[in-house]
Amino acid sequence: MDALDQRLLDEFQRDFGLTPRPYADIGARLGLDEAEVIDRLRRLTGAGAIRRIGPVFRPNRVGASTLAALAVPPDRLEEIAAVVGGYAEVNHNYAREHHLNLWFVVTAPDAGRVGEVLEEIARSTGLTPLDLPLERDFHVDLGFRLWN
Repeated sequence: MDALDQRLLDEFQRDFGLTPRPYADIGARLGLDEAEVIDRLRRLTGAGAIRRIGPVFRPNRVGASTLAALAVPPDRLEEIAAVVGGYAEVNHNYAREHHLNLWFVVTAPDAGRVGEVLEEIARSTGLTPLDLPLERDFHVDLGFRLWN
């Protein structure tokens, strides 16, 4: 990963341009052409540095979502995180220092599919997800600077 890759990851986590050619606009800021930006993003996605490029909508404005948590035995954390992260409906999961040590968000076209995903995770892991549906929303910016 070179300095341009790092800038791509750091500078375009948010405020992705809503323009007819956003990759060309990013390239203009980085001194690259549109194709180079797309190639770099494909490579970074293939390497696992990027999970997805897409919009983030306020919870439950489009489709349905819920926050969920699992109490995972520490020696199974990576295994279970891979199972949970394997669902297209899970856009991220993360470890926390708590009895409930694996947290994730399930987003689906409707509440029925959200429930199905939680049930499938329960069956495939043997662990019961704690379902924490949204009652009141707070905005937390999840874009973090990756390099100094």
